[in-house]
Amino acid sequence: MHERNRANSRPTLHRRPWFAALIVGTSLLVGGARAADEGPPAWAFVVNPPGTKPSPDDGRALQVPGGKASFTLTQIRDLYNTPDWFPDAHPPLPAVVAHGPREGAFACGFCHLPNGQGRPENANLAGLPFDYIVRQVADFRSGARHGSEPRHLPGNLMSSLAKAFTEAEVREAAAYFSALQPRAWIRVVESDTVPKTHAAGWMLVADEPAAREPIGARIIEMPEDLERTERRDASSGFVAYVPPGSVARGRTLAERVGAAGARCTACHGPRLEGLGPIPGLAGRSPSYLVRQLYDMKHGNRRGAWAGLMQPVVVDLGDEDIVAIAAYAASLTP
Repeated sequence: MHERNRANSRPTLHRRPWFAALIVGTSLLVGGARAADEGPPAWAFVVNPPGTKPSPDDGRALQVPGGKASFTLTQIRDLYNTPDWFPDAHPPLPAVVAHGPREGAFACGFCHLPNGQGRPENANLAGLPFDYIVRQVADFRSGARHGSEPRHLPGNLMSSLAKAFTEAEVREAAAYFSALQPRAWIRVVESDTVPKTHAAGWMLVADEPAAREPIGARIIEMPEDLERTERRDASSGFVAYVPPGSVARGRTLAERVGAAGARCTACHGPRLEGLGPIPGLAGRSPSYLVRQLYDMKHGNRRGAWAGLMQPVVVDLGDEDIVAIAAYAASLTP
C-alpha cells in the first residue's frame, strides 16, 4: 500500500423527531468510483437511508478529552442548543450561534460547531468573508443555490433554514464566524487503498471489522475519532484519503490558465487563502469542495459571482475535481 501524510442551563424548543436521523449512525454502504453518468458522487453527497432511528439515551453525562462541560446524548442531539465543550477556546457565542431562536431555525453552532470548523456534511465557516456568508444565505433563501443531490439533507436543509432567520440574525452569525481564525482540521493522506466505509450521520465512517478497498477516483473523508465526532467535539478533526499524486496534480490545475482564461489562484489567492470578498479554500473539507464544484458545474449553485465559476469548472472531469479538492484541503489555512 502506498500511503503518505499531508499534513448548562439551556433553553429547549420543540423538535421534530424525524430530524434525529441527522446524528445517528446507519449502515448504508458506499461503493467505489462511479461512472460519469451516474449523477452526484455518493462519497461526497453522503446520504442516510430512510427509516433510521436514534440510539437510545441512557442518561449518562458524557465528556470529551479536555472538555469543560458534560452533556447527555439527548443534549448533544439538541438542534436548538449548541453543545459547547470548550467555551474558553473561542469568543462568546452570539445568541443565534448558541441557540435556535424559533421553531425551524436551528442553532448555527450545532452544525458548524462553536469554532466554525464544521464537518464534512456542511461548510467550514471560520474566517470566511462577512459579505460572502451573508450572500450565500441570501442565495439559499432565494433558491439560487441548492444541492445536486435532493437526498443530501444537510446541504439542502439550508434552503429552509435560510428563510427561518432574520437579516439581523444572519448578520450576527456572519460577524461571529468571519472573525474566527481557521485552523488545520483535515489530515490529507495519499493512498491507493482506503478503509471500507458506510454512511453514518451524513458522513463516512469506517466499517467494523476493518477492511480496505481501492480508492479509485474518490476522496474518502472520515473522522479521526468517531466517538468524539459523534459528540460534536470541536477539537477532533478529520482524515481525508485521496488518490496518489492528486495533491501535486491539483496544484498544477489550480495554477494553470484553464479553458475560460482563468486560474484558481488568480481569484482565491496564491495558496488558495482567499482574496478580499472571495473565500479561502485552503484547509477546508474536500468533500464539501467537491460538492460545490459539482453543483456549479451542473448549474445548481448560482447567485452573485457563482456564475463566474461555471465556465471555469464546466470542462473539469471527475479526476480534476478530486485533485483540486485534495490540493486545497492539504494546504494550511
